[in-house]
Amino acid sequence: MAERLISIQDTNQFQTLCGSFDENLKLLEQRYHVRMICRGEELRVQGDGAQVELAAGAVTALLQMISNGQAITPQSIHYVSDMVDAGSAGQLAELADDDTVCLTAAGKPVHTRTVGQRSYVRAIAENTIVFGLGPAGTGKTYLAVAMAVRAFRRHEVNRIILTRPAVEAGEKLGFLPGDLQDKVDPYLRPLYDGLFEMLGAEAFQRHLERGSIEVAPLAYMRGRTLDNAFIILDEAQNTTGEQMKMFLTRLGDGSRMVITGDTTQIDLPDKQKSGLVIASRILRKVNDIAICEFTNRDVVRHKLVQDIIRAYEAAEQKQAHRKPEHTDRKDTGKH
Repeated sequence: MAERLISIQDTNQFQTLCGSFDENLKLLEQRYHVRMICRGEELRVQGDGAQVELAAGAVTALLQMISNGQAITPQSIHYVSDMVDAGSAGQLAELADDDTVCLTAAGKPVHTRTVGQRSYVRAIAENTIVFGLGPAGTGKTYLAVAMAVRAFRRHEVNRIILTRPAVEAGEKLGFLPGDLQDKVDPYLRPLYDGLFEMLGAEAFQRHLERGSIEVAPLAYMRGRTLDNAFIILDEAQNTTGEQMKMFLTRLGDGSRMVITGDTTQIDLPDKQKSGLVIASRILRKVNDIAICEFTNRDVVRHKLVQDIIRAYEAAEQKQAHRKPEHTDRKDTGKH
């Protein structure tokens, strides 16, 4: 049995690391199948040699986060552990700098919580058009809205425009009650929620009435030139190639665009090719356009979300491997 001793002289840091009733240490014990024992100012890690080293690396990285004033949550513990296991612990230093994106209406700072999120925010700050691709729960839309609000508050843009394609995922718009705006509001709700948090309901409504904030379906963008605006296209995987080209060519002077989507959740009918897939391939090497790809590691929702995404990916890969085998059997049978 291997053992590592980690000295922690700051009592507050030690308590934060351990968590309430040692809940954080228990998560690490379960993750690495090791035993962690607190003795005074020392943390003793015992178990298999390789697992002990990984667990000690995770503890060291978490202590660095704590010393930088970052919160420790079950999600951050799993994220740090994933980075350590992948040999990418050195990248966690990027999160140590002050990375406040903006303040919410309640005065709460919005921070990036993963290296992927940090790269995404930097790309938005440095490029005119940014594509954010990745699974649910990675903060693509939330951080895009936060960056839009920051640009708006700094008077870098005169207005914020948020849009989504109104593609049904099993439901039909015609059966929903109300007028057209009432029908499309459910599709735009995630965008409303982000703005409510950043600006507050009253300020949001005031800006909406003045026209400095616009939330509308993608179809409303046709024929317009969008100047001095921060424009976000959410759920872009549900655009067709023609819709995506139409949207991108709305870009006017002094404007920026962020396009977000998850290419594993395409709801287009009749197996149409996603405009997001096409655009991210065609525009990959164009200057002033950045393509940021999130992974399961960047999921900041409940850890179970990561497990769900991994399970679906494994099932899809298994299915993909089966298809050629089935075809080979048919070919062999014919001969």
